[in-house]
Amino acid sequence: MFELSWQAPYDWPWMWGFLQARAVAGIERFEAGRYTRSFEYHGHRGVITMASDESRQVLRVTLSEGLLPVADSCLARISRLLDLNCAPQAINDTLGTLASARPGLRLPGSMDAFEQGVRAILGQLVSVSMAAKLTGKVAIAFGEPLPDFPGFYLFPRPEQLINADPQQLKALGMPLRRAESLIYLASAALSGELPITAPDDIEQGMKTLQSFPGIGRWTANYFALRGWQASDVFLPDDYLIKQRFPGMTPTQIRRYAERWHPWRSYALLHIWYTEGWAP
Repeated sequence: MFELSWQAPYDWPWMWGFLQARAVAGIERFEAGRYTRSFEYHGHRGVITMASDESRQVLRVTLSEGLLPVADSCLARISRLLDLNCAPQAINDTLGTLASARPGLRLPGSMDAFEQGVRAILGQLVSVSMAAKLTGKVAIAFGEPLPDFPGFYLFPRPEQLINADPQQLKALGMPLRRAESLIYLASAALSGELPITAPDDIEQGMKTLQSFPGIGRWTANYFALRGWQASDVFLPDDYLIKQRFPGMTPTQIRRYAERWHPWRSYALLHIWYTEGWAP
């Protein structure tokens, strides 16, 4: 077992709830206070189990035998997924009263940027639960089962989705154009056009994403938030954000949000998840 430390405050019920609402059948499970998911890194595969120990301020992590040779890489991905390296006091000082309702809010990242890209595309114009169900169908149809872990599959790799039949993807319950977007994303991941780690210029990176078929501004921004865990992204034309800023244009909202630089991603989460917040 491994242990990863984190700084308080940390709102674990919120984080686990966020991830559980988006859990993909065949990839992730929540049971008895533990989060378990399949994972593959450079040919090493297995399952990871995580549980938070709030009294000691550590995350307990168990890796199955197949992942032990790449333990350091797995732990780094877990830290990114759960934002364990966050320094909450510095962020909360910048956000001020905005952070007072949920001072332990963290920015959920991802274990794999390509996986997060697939999830972001499949989440377009559908509910969170429908997106998780559809992603599960794709995972089971194109991912490989883990023989030693019944019911678990590996999330499809780009080389598995690049050769997918668009009609087969469509049959799982998505528009044909969305199926074609997934295949293009797989091609971009293999060619390097899709950065797997955050580029130096996040804004330019998001513009590049918007040149991909089927990826608009909202999806590119959401991918930057979670796939790259970019800390300074704001979505002024998001539906809920526009509701929170009545009477203001996206340009005015963007200008207002500049007060939270360089932590606008955290500000965005606080606004999303604080009922009744108003500027």
